[in-house]
This record gives sequence, structure tokens and C-alpha cells, in this order.
Amino acid sequence: MTDSELEALVLENNLIKEHRPKYNTMLKDDKTYPYIKVTQGEPFPRVILSRSMKKDQARYYGPYTNATAVREVIDLTRKLFGIRTCQKKLPSGKEERPCLYHHIGECPAPCAGLITEEAYAEHVAAAVNFLNGNVKSVVTGLQERMQQASENMEYEKAIEYRDLILAIEAIGERQKITGQDGNDRDVIAIARDEADAVTQVFFVREGKLIGREHFYMKASPDDSDAVVLENFITQYYAGTPFIPKELMLSIPIENTELIESWLEKKKGRKVRILVPRKGMKEKLAEMARENAVTVLTRDRERIKREEGRTIGAVKEIASWLGLSEIQRMEAFDISNISGFESVGSMIVFEKGKPKRTDYRKFRIRTVSGPDDYASMKEVLRRRFMRAKEESAGFERLPDLLLMDGGRGQVNIALEVLEELELSIPVAGMVKDDAHNTRGIYYQNRELPVDKNSEGFKLITRVQDEAHRFAIEYHRLLRSKGQVHSVLDEIEGVGPARRKALMRAFGGVDEIRSADVDTLTGIPSMNRAAARKVYDFFHPAAGSDTNRE
Repeated sequence: MTDSELEALVLENNLIKEHRPKYNTMLKDDKTYPYIKVTQGEPFPRVILSRSMKKDQARYYGPYTNATAVREVIDLTRKLFGIRTCQKKLPSGKEERPCLYHHIGECPAPCAGLITEEAYAEHVAAAVNFLNGNVKSVVTGLQERMQQASENMEYEKAIEYRDLILAIEAIGERQKITGQDGNDRDVIAIARDEADAVTQVFFVREGKLIGREHFYMKASPDDSDAVVLENFITQYYAGTPFIPKELMLSIPIENTELIESWLEKKKGRKVRILVPRKGMKEKLAEMARENAVTVLTRDRERIKREEGRTIGAVKEIASWLGLSEIQRMEAFDISNISGFESVGSMIVFEKGKPKRTDYRKFRIRTVSGPDDYASMKEVLRRRFMRAKEESAGFERLPDLLLMDGGRGQVNIALEVLEELELSIPVAGMVKDDAHNTRGIYYQNRELPVDKNSEGFKLITRVQDEAHRFAIEYHRLLRSKGQVHSVLDEIEGVGPARRKALMRAFGGVDEIRSADVDTLTGIPSMNRAAARKVYDFFHPAAGSDTNRE
């Protein structure tokens, strides 16, 4: 939720550049909304349009969503305050002839030495005061000129003054989605009711708001908002890999210095915790609080259901198995058809949700034929050997290993873990005769579980996901193997003709059924190649033709 259309547009721009959605071509490039830039690092500063905000000595205003209004206001500052627009490096050491802007009264000609740096600085200070929002006197003057031009029936001039007033109003609206300091910060706010709390975190990176996340918390009525917020900060930043240089809070907490010191040790550099009291920072913290309130009131039931399906379900499984905590679960499955192209799948669930970036596929190397136990042993051995070797993507061990099957698959896993001197709980996901999830096998017995419970539903989702991932990989290898073993063995059929045949017929069986004339009509095929394809699938017909 933002407070204005301008903020919504600027936030959209930030998010598009951060996440680069596939089809949004308008804002995916490096071009962004314009800023007004006052180049204060120069002896004779300028007011110019800039498409980016850099960490230099300049002062920036914006970004603004109306580039035309920005140009008109820059033009107005030149006319009103005598700000130069040229790109000359001044002072240049020699006096130059003044340009046309000086002769029409819109530039004091610092290039010709007609104004000192001190006097020019007063012009710039007046322009900065105007850009800071003190525009009342300017707008009043423009309104008087517009009225006078209208009374004199100089309607074109009146329209010009009207457009200038509209341009000033367009850039007068302030936004807080993109700041001017370019710092990394997290903005944290809390909303409470009797028993629940929602903490909202805004992620500001390089001065731009690029994302948010909310966290649903249980809170005792005896705990103050400050205590709940402080507990959240210590829990959240204990596990997050990135700590910004600044935390902006909606309310003060008690142990600010202690938590700052702790965060500094984790980050390796200074971290500030502050509660803004005025300006855009205070408004940004208030916007975070309003978003937290919205989540608490609108999404309370949805969040509870989601947590029940995920974290609540994991806690339920942990209670069945007598485990204190489960964060990460890994499940394995084997897929093949009569031993052809056997593959193994490893899927990962963290906090009850699939973590697809950690999924892994294994092509069985050492097993011939349909031996699922031996294939599973190979997959598990490879997975946990890589963990012991600290190979990238395999370092983290699961808190629970889930096997697609019962006693046999569980014993295979326990055998591999014992061989590698690893201690990880192993449970089997048991299916009934109809291949539906029936229960969970653990420590030599099938545990009674409530099939309407969230824990059972999560086990079912894990088993289905492991099966799906293995089958998809197997299908991919099978289709590649089929095309390679058949079409690539035909003399005269290369990649281009193979693609053309598969595109035209859809499968090898359809190609086998086609006659020579039909094959000849396929793009990139000629009659000689078509005859070779036909003879390959009909060797008897080919020998008869050769005898003729």
C-alpha cells in the first residue's frame, strides 16, 4: 500500500528493475524516471535533468513520473533565478562572449565574468529554496501574470503560464519510495491486537524500496509492542544473511545500543537503529505500520491457514516422530521403465514449503536393470558423499529424510547413513494398493496418523512432488534417448532433418508409418533421404528394392 499514485508508479519502476519480469519491456532497461539535479560541486552550479542518482556532491529532487513537467520546471528556474544551462567548465581562465540567454535576460553570464561566484551562489540558493517546495510566491506571481494575459486577450501567453503552474504542482508532490541518500536500510513496523502481531519489513536498497515481507507472530498480552519488536529483530537478523547499515523502526525499543553492537559484530561494520520523527523517513516508517495493520486485519485468517499448512504441519510431523524440531526435509524417489534410463530425484522442503533451488537430479550410473534398492543406494551415497566433501549445493544436511516407500527403502537409507557415519532421522512415506499415501513408517513400525491432519497432507505433497520430479527427468532422458537411438542412426539424417521430421509427424511411430512420397514432402528432405528413412524402418522392403 502506498499513499499516492506517484509513489505507486515509482515503486513499480523499482520493482521492475529489481525483478525484471519477462514481458514488461517499457521499464526493464536502465532508463528510469527523471530527477532534477543541482550540480553543487561546481563553482557555478547548474539545474539539469538526470536519469540516475549518483553518489556525488550534487543535490537531487525526485524521481518524478512526468518528464515534461520536469523540463518545464528546469526551464522556469533558469528564467526566474538566472541559472546557467551550458556545459562549460567555469571558470575557464578567460572571459568569453556572452551567449543569447544573457542578452534575453535569462543568464548572468558567469562565462564572461559578469557575476561573481558569491553573487551566483545567491541565485542557486533561491532556486534550491524553490525546488524544496517553497513555491507559493512563484505560483502567485504566475497566476497574476496568467490573469493579466487573459484580460489582455493574450490567450497563448495565459496558456503558457497555466502550464507552468501545472508543472510546478506536478513536481511538488513528494514521494518516499526512492530516497536521496542511496543507503541500504530495513524499515520495520509492528501492528498488534489482543493475541496476534504482524511485523512488516520494507527492504530499501541503494535508497530504493524494492520489496517487503511480513511476519505473523504470537504475542503475550503482557508484552509491550517494544518487547515484541525487539524479539523479532533478534530472531530475524540471527538468520538473515544480509544486514543493512540502518534499521528504521516505527517505535523505540529498550536495548538499542546492545542490539546495535550485536548487529555490528555480525556485519563487520557500523549499524544504526533509529526511530525517525519527521520528514520522509518518518512517513516511510508510518507507511510500513499501515501495511502491517492491513495485513493483520485483512490477512489474519489466510496467514493462519498458510502457517497451519506449512510450519504447523512440520511441527505435527515432528511430534509424531518425537523430534524436537524440523527445519529441512529431503525426499528421494527412483523412476525407470524396466531399468531403462533409471534416474533419482531429491526434493527439499524448508519450513513446510518446497525449496526448488535445492532440488537435485541423479542419473543412475552403476546399476543395470530395474533394481530400485540399488539405485536408491547409489543416489543416497552420492548425495551424502558430496555433503561430506562440502560440494556446493549439498553442504546442508536435512533434519529429516523421507523415502518413497516403507521398510525396504528406509533400511537402504539407514545403511548408507551408517556407512558414512551420519545420524539423520529417516522415515518412509507408505502407499496403499491404489498408490495413494497411506501413512508414515518410522523406527520399524507404521505410525497411526490422522488423514485429515495438515501433517498428513504435507507428507502427501512431499511424496507427490518427489514422484513428479523424478518422472519429469526420466521422461526427458527417455525422449532424448528415443530420438537419438532411432533417427540419429539413419544415414543422411542430421539435426536439421531430424527436427523437421519430428515437427511434422510428432513421433517415431508416425514416421515409421509414412511412405516415401510423404517423407519427401517434408521441408529439408529430398527423395534420396526419404528413401533411406523408409528403408531404415522397413528393411525387407529396402532389400527388395535393391534386388530390383
